[in-house]
Amino acid sequence: MNVFINQNAVQLPDGATVADAVAHLAPQPPFAVAVNLQFVPSARYASHALQSGDQIEIIAPVTGG
Repeated sequence: MNVFINQNAVQLPDGATVADAVAHLAPQPPFAVAVNLQFVPSARYASHALQSGDQIEIIAPVTGG
């Protein structure tokens, strides 16, 4: 299936979850994940199924000021 991770087109297997998207990008913690602008708690990464065309944002906090 085709999804977008941080605005980049990515091919994931059918039935992929948020955990698969996170594994694909392999971000360094800490980070947060949103699917179609909806926050997904880390406890739900493995159970939140993705659909073709989903927009996934994996966001790291920014510090400074």
